[in-house]
Amino acid sequence: MADMYSKLAAWSKNAWESFVTWATSPDFYIQLSAIAVAIVLAFVLARFLKAGITNAQPSTQDAIFRTLRKLLFKLKDLFFPVLNITLLGVASSIVETGLAQSWLIKIAQSLALVFFLFSVINQYISHPAMRALGKWVGIPIATLHVFDWLDSVTAYLDSIAISIGDIHLTLLALLRTLVFGALLFWLGRISNTAGKAVIRNQQTLDIGTREVFVKLFEIALYVVVFLLLLQVMGINLTALAVFGGALGVGLGFGLQQIASNFISGIIILLDRSITIGDFIQLEDGRSGTLRELNMRFGVLETYDGKDIMVPNEAFITSSYTNWTHKDPKQRYPIEFQVAYSTDLDLLFDNIRAICNEHPSVISGEHIAIEFRPDAEIAGFGDSGIDILVEFWMEGIDDGKNRVAADLMHSIWRSIQEHNMQIPFPQREVRIIGDRDA
Repeated sequence: MADMYSKLAAWSKNAWESFVTWATSPDFYIQLSAIAVAIVLAFVLARFLKAGITNAQPSTQDAIFRTLRKLLFKLKDLFFPVLNITLLGVASSIVETGLAQSWLIKIAQSLALVFFLFSVINQYISHPAMRALGKWVGIPIATLHVFDWLDSVTAYLDSIAISIGDIHLTLLALLRTLVFGALLFWLGRISNTAGKAVIRNQQTLDIGTREVFVKLFEIALYVVVFLLLLQVMGINLTALAVFGGALGVGLGFGLQQIASNFISGIIILLDRSITIGDFIQLEDGRSGTLRELNMRFGVLETYDGKDIMVPNEAFITSSYTNWTHKDPKQRYPIEFQVAYSTDLDLLFDNIRAICNEHPSVISGEHIAIEFRPDAEIAGFGDSGIDILVEFWMEGIDDGKNRVAADLMHSIWRSIQEHNMQIPFPQREVRIIGDRDA
């Protein structure tokens, strides 16, 4: 034990003497000075660039310059770490030429790279899972790389493996699949959202064509992500073909409903039987505006704030009413009774005037006769005359519109103003005979 302590003390003493000797040498001070100059120069240049971007006044017509300024302003916190890495690289090349060594500057540059990654993660990654992945996976990998330990660590992880038949699974492959799989799905979700937004903003295409391209883009993106994930896992696609055939048969029986909805969605988009914005009424009476058409289902948004999830297959195999498929104009009736003593000519003139004044009712001399508001006798009832009012409007008389309710209110006020009457059933009770009998 005493011999081991003496050897440890001797090694520590020699190491300390070597460090002191090197730390007091001119090479050490030259590299330290180069590091300090690079850091100070990067700080000054970063401050100068930030001030220039903040005080710049771009022309209102110069859209490219305005866009570039906004981008640089968002990235202004990265000026110092990027300049620091660049200038330390320049200093390393210069010192390497003069002294034939620059390992201290390379360590400083490696630490600057780690600081750069930490800044990017903190400033520009808002997703909690991706931020944790960057901090606990990305930064440690970068640290191992800059200190040249990454190859040794990966070799050790690759040596830890289990074999099940022909399957050889290593710890390195498992970790790589988890990390890159999470990254691929995150990038896929972002790309899916951004791609669909770009396609739906193409106003030169009609809404049906846009939805077809959105669906095709979504399918292509899922296929690409799946193939990339297989490559990361190291699975041979040729060997997967036989297994995929058998798996496809099993999934065909087990997931045929999902496949049916998926294919139905493609057919709907291609034949354009329904499009986003159509008002759909199902067989069971539920109705709503088609807001989304996803891979498995469509979303009908009702006027009372509810979403009805309808499988795509239902739009193929069952009947439904599309109120606004080809033409958004709809005709609605209003029915009521008036007393037999009513002046019908005056009543009809008032009703037509009320309908023509409503902003949502289609009216005017330039409108075809069949689309103009009209009032007529529908029949003669026991208590009064049945009146039918018909009007056309753009859209659905529900939710925010409620045109029929407005018209009925106005008709009621007109009836009251002109002393007209709406009859109601009345019964007369007669008592026959002596009550005391």
